Amino acid sequence: MGNTVIKVEGLGKQYRLGQVGSATFGADLKKFARRLQGKKEQPLDLGEENDRTKKGNSDIVWALKDINFSVTQGDVLGIIGRNGAGKSTLLKILSRTTSPTFGTYKVKGRIASLLEVGTGFHPDLTGRENVFLNGAILGMTKKEIALKFDEIVAFSGVERYIDTPVKRYSSGMYVRLAFAVAAHLEPEILIVDEVLAVGDAEFQKKCMGKMKAVSGEGRTVLFVSHQLGTIKSLCTKGLLLHNGTIQYSGSANEAVNYYLRSFTSMGSAPTNVTFTPKDNKRAQILDVKIYDVNQEQKLNFDVFEKIFIEIYYVLNEDISGLGVGLNIDRGGEILACSSDTDENPERLALRKKGVYKTIVQLPHPLKSGTYTISSIGIGITNVGGIDSHDNIFNFFVEENSFDPTFKSYSANRPGIMFASLKWETSFLEEV
Repeated sequence: MGNTVIKVEGLGKQYRLGQVGSATFGADLKKFARRLQGKKEQPLDLGEENDRTKKGNSDIVWALKDINFSVTQGDVLGIIGRNGAGKSTLLKILSRTTSPTFGTYKVKGRIASLLEVGTGFHPDLTGRENVFLNGAILGMTKKEIALKFDEIVAFSGVERYIDTPVKRYSSGMYVRLAFAVAAHLEPEILIVDEVLAVGDAEFQKKCMGKMKAVSGEGRTVLFVSHQLGTIKSLCTKGLLLHNGTIQYSGSANEAVNYYLRSFTSMGSAPTNVTFTPKDNKRAQILDVKIYDVNQEQKLNFDVFEKIFIEIYYVLNEDISGLGVGLNIDRGGEILACSSDTDENPERLALRKKGVYKTIVQLPHPLKSGTYTISSIGIGITNVGGIDSHDNIFNFFVEENSFDPTFKSYSANRPGIMFASLKWETSFLEEV
């Protein structure tokens, strides 16, 4: 395999809906015999795509189908996709906690997996005992584990409870200790599913730093997360799964951008979103639109174009301290978080019952890329939100300009926006 530590070829995993086992004992024996003879277990066209939004006509679904990829030593592979795409199933197969229906995979090196809260820990054993148990499973001696023990406990931050049965731990404490064990017992391959989201922000930051350090030591990391900004900053490669198949494989940045673009069909996606009013809410967002300076509603913009968001909302009573705000994301990272009261605090005064329209111009000019109006909401200062909606629009900014100077400028400068700063130069004296 050379520097390749994971190689997956033609991997498939089928499930029979509504049943615990996949078949009878006799069928399993026939399946085993076919494998010994080098024959395919059953036709590849049997079963349906794992689309959870459709009822389907078969009780057999493909959780994974025809998966092919390889991972080299030191790679940090981010695996992304919607719920039900097959991410966790793939990690379980690579971790050897379940077997594939078809295909092969080869793994070179010891694997430490953190797939879900509680994986690999015995609830009746203490934290200390589980550390030594996990190390033994990884093939380490008691002496080797003891040398790492203090470092593991310090990283996890659960020293006070290390001699308490882990069934008494909160989910956050569980994940803290489990990640510390998985990362510090020196596996060649570290596999981490979405469980880090259970931890607090401080611990998540520590985990990201540790995974970067692990990859810097030449070890390999497979990481599943819905936090796209983290995928882009941490991972070197990306794998996008959709309904059990690979939709994109390449760099982490391109995988995230491809994923964001897949949310909407650029030719048919709506450019305005309407919400049904509810009488029991003090305020309600009614309608949101996106358009250019000519009020043409669209999702594709040139970098020079100004982009506007129009928000209609209703107040069902007189309200003071009200603000309307939105978040703009690019690649999972927040570009701007703004409210209509930021530069005009007078708007916090009483707003009378009725229907309102607010128009906001987005930062300009934006560089090329995929952007998301990730949240729009109404709230009251020092009280909280009244109504909000997430992932309103994905829109796309492209460089269609024919100005060669502009092209050169945009290609060579980092950043999300074209920052036009004010510069002043004064001649002082000759020298």
